[in-house]
This record gives sequence, structure tokens and C-alpha cells, in this order.
Amino acid sequence: MAKQPRAWQRMLSGRRLDLLDPTPMDIEIEDIAHGLAFVARWNGQTLGDFAYSVAEHSLLVETIYARLEPKSPVKWRLAALLHDAPEYVIGDMISPVKAAVGPGYSVLDNRLTAAIHLRFGLPAAIPKAVKSRIKTADKVSAYMEAVQIAGFSVTEAAKLFGTPDPALIEGLSIRLRPPVQARDDYTARHRTLLAQMT
Repeated sequence: MAKQPRAWQRMLSGRRLDLLDPTPMDIEIEDIAHGLAFVARWNGQTLGDFAYSVAEHSLLVETIYARLEPKSPVKWRLAALLHDAPEYVIGDMISPVKAAVGPGYSVLDNRLTAAIHLRFGLPAAIPKAVKSRIKTADKVSAYMEAVQIAGFSVTEAAKLFGTPDPALIEGLSIRLRPPVQARDDYTARHRTLLAQMT
């Protein structure tokens, strides 16, 4: 009989996260923040001396979401911050790679998302309307990243991600900094939002 391949990963916290059957009790925000701070957006194909991390991107998406939905409950701002949290384990695959991998990627992503949400007091699946608005914030962030650090022209970025309302991005800019800073800010923001939910 063939040996079953290992499907769990040991985290720095000591937790063992089973990718095929993740449980909320095996998820820690410190593991998420640390992992996301070291996962590069755009497969690392960005300007600057530091990779633009998924942690940094997530902080920006949460800020943009709050501008889109200023009266939104805090729990949906937390959902925006956590929108790419599964990538602390599975990495940030660019869209063409996701398409090549097929539906298995989405199944894995959805399982991890549900466990992460439950761990932090969110419903396993968030309402479609909220998910759609977070996706809008995600596209605005992608537009900013494309133009500011990924070498896209404004025209090219607009075709791929749409042209954002200038009010949504006023005063915002892409920040490239050491992973430890993004990690600490992500953890702090999570702590603040979680405290405001109780």
C-alpha cells in the first residue's frame, strides 16, 4: 500500500495545520501574520528593495474597504483584513497559475478560509454582498500596486482591474518595508479589530 503523503504543515507556534481538514483551533494570528509578511505579491516582480507582501496588501485592502463601506460592521473589516489569510499556507498564486491548477485550488482556499473565519468569530462563509465589496477593494489595491510598483501603465492596469474612484485612493500609497514591520502592523490591526468586535 502506498504511503499517504503528508498534508499538514508545522507552524512556528507549534500548531500542525492539516490542509485537507483545517480546524479553527490550529490557527493562530501570529502564524498568519508571519507567513503573509514573507509571501510576495506579483511573484516578487515589483520595484524596490523589499517584496510587497500579502500582509501589506491586506492592510491596504482593509483600509480601502473601510472607505467603500464606512458604516460597515467591524466584523466585515476584519474579514477584509483576512481576505487572503489562507495564503500564509498556500502562497499567493497569480491568476494564471490558479487557472492552470484548476478547481482544487478553490476547494483548498475555501476550507482554510472557513477555518480562519471561525477561529476569529466570523461566519465560515461571509455574505455575498460583503465578499463582493471586499473584492472591489482588492481590485482597487491591485490597480494601485500594478501602477506604482509592478510596472503596468495606467491604461493596462485599468483594463485589468478597472479605474478606481480617486476618492478611494486619495492619500494612499504602496509601502515597501521589511517583513517584520508588515507582520507587526498586521497583527496589531487584527488585535484592534477583534477588540472592537467584542
